[in-house]
Amino acid sequence: MFDFLKKQFIDVIEWFESPGEIAWRVPFKDQEIQHGAQLTVREGQMAAFINEGQLADYFGPGLHTLETANLPILTNLMHWDKGFKSPFKSDVVFFSLKEQQGLKWGTAQPVTVRDSEFGALRLRAFGSYSFRLSTLAPFVSRVLGTLGAVSVTSLEPQLRAAIQTSLATALGGSGIAFLDLAANQQALSDRIKSEVDKAFAQWGLECLSFYVESISLPEDVQAHLDKGSSMRVLGDLDRYTKFQTAEAIEKAAEQDGGMAALGAGLATATALGGAMAQSVSHASTPTPGAQAQEDPFALIEKLHKLVTVGALTQEEFDAKKAELLARIR
Repeated sequence: MFDFLKKQFIDVIEWFESPGEIAWRVPFKDQEIQHGAQLTVREGQMAAFINEGQLADYFGPGLHTLETANLPILTNLMHWDKGFKSPFKSDVVFFSLKEQQGLKWGTAQPVTVRDSEFGALRLRAFGSYSFRLSTLAPFVSRVLGTLGAVSVTSLEPQLRAAIQTSLATALGGSGIAFLDLAANQQALSDRIKSEVDKAFAQWGLECLSFYVESISLPEDVQAHLDKGSSMRVLGDLDRYTKFQTAEAIEKAAEQDGGMAALGAGLATATALGGAMAQSVSHASTPTPGAQAQEDPFALIEKLHKLVTVGALTQEEFDAKKAELLARIR
């Protein structure tokens, strides 16, 4: 008896939504709504009446009095007379039309694409996006169904899967080489967003913003790319060998003592000595184009590293530095 009386006095219908909520079904007792009840819809919300799973009447922001006169579709479906005063049965669902911001996306597994320069590549990417509810009918039929509520958290796995598929489609058809992606990042974001829009539309959603923040290669591929870049920066193989030799001495100096470490250090030092002798010889007897082959400042930097690891004394370094600086005055 108490439940029956309680539902007769429910005359104010409203929704105080929390962040991340997209839809909420009002839990009426027996789905009975009083004739003349007050429906409050706030800005950024929409209230819809659903009859047997079908979208009937809906209301935008404002205060609405629920009568058969302003529920024409529902009244026609239920065959009510205009003078009908008893409680009527229907589902009332509130929807949030606000932009859902600050959402993250990323590739759970690398996406394989064909690159114009490197061939087949496996890429990882991540970024951010935002969306909002735009069309009620597909959202009600394909997402809400008989659920009591829908939140961003419940939708995110499905949306991220759609984004990953759209990413593969956009990257595969972009024709942009991996090394040029950074320079075309905004164009790439726009291209992926257009694919994401198509996927989101089937659920009645609209992607409002989409950003690609990073695209990267697998670690082993990136290591080879970095090594190649280092060689190009250092110049010819002779300079790269000298650089590697200096690096080896520094690592040997950091290791604990012992015959093995000492032997490795001596062997490395011997190799470096030959490299230094060759460099010093070139520096002492200038030939046409010698300065272009061996930059004095680069050689001073290498010699300073040898002072740091103890392979060269400060006096020897100062003397050689003065000699090299005298050449460029």
